[in-house]
Amino acid sequence: MSGCSSHRTAANRPPSVSPPASAPSDRPAPVNRPSDSGPASSPSRPRVAPAPAPAGYAEEGNASWYGVPFHGRRAANGETYDMYKLTAAHRTLPFETLVRVTNLLNNNSAIVRITDRGPFVDNRIIDLSLGAARELDMVAAGIAPVRIEVLSSDIDPTTGFFTVQVGAFLERANAERLRDRLAVSYSPIFIQQYDSPGGLFYRVRVGRISGEEDAQQFSDTLRLKEGFADPQVVRLDNQ
Repeated sequence: MSGCSSHRTAANRPPSVSPPASAPSDRPAPVNRPSDSGPASSPSRPRVAPAPAPAGYAEEGNASWYGVPFHGRRAANGETYDMYKLTAAHRTLPFETLVRVTNLLNNNSAIVRITDRGPFVDNRIIDLSLGAARELDMVAAGIAPVRIEVLSSDIDPTTGFFTVQVGAFLERANAERLRDRLAVSYSPIFIQQYDSPGGLFYRVRVGRISGEEDAQQFSDTLRLKEGFADPQVVRLDNQ
C-alpha cells in the first residue's frame, strides 16, 4: 500500500506539517508475521461500534505493526514489550497516552497505550502491537490507513520538549561525521544508541525545542537547508 499523507489536529491548533519522503530507518521496514504459537484471534467475535472520541488531538496516516523479534525486548518506556497486549509506538505522544486507532478501510477500532517510540519509517504514523493489529484486522496487509484520536483527557500531546532525528547509522563513525557537520550551525546535537534486533544503531538528533509545532517548523528548516529527505520530530522523554 502506498503511503497516505499524515494529518493531525488539536483543539484550537492548525494542522502540523507532515514529514517528507524517507530517511535512514532503524526499524526494519518488512512487517513481522505472528508466530504459530501465539494466541489466535477470534474472527467470529462480533464487532462493537466504538463510541465517538472527544474533540482534541487527532491524526491520520498509515499504521504498521511489529512483533517478533521485538517481542520480549525492552520498550522505550522501560517495560518489556508484549506483542499480544494492546500497545503502540508513536514518535511524539507521551508514554501512557491512551489512543483510539480506527482502520479507515473497515472501521475496526482498538484502544492502545503508547509505550514505545517509532515508527522511524517513511509515511507511517504509528506502529501497533500484534494484538492491536488483530483488532483492526490488518495483520495480513501489514499496513493500513488509520485515524488516531487521543482519549487521555489529562495529557496535552503538543507540549513538552522535542528533537529532530536526521539519521540512524550502524557505524558510529558515520553518525559522528554527520554530527560534526551539523554542529557548525546547530546546537545541541547528540547521538543516541539504540540496541535493535538488527544491530546497534546510532541515531543523530538535533535540537531541544519546546512545543511540537515549533519542532515541526525546525524539521522543515533542516529539510530545506540541509537536504534531509525525511527529518522526524521525536519527543524527548528524558527532559
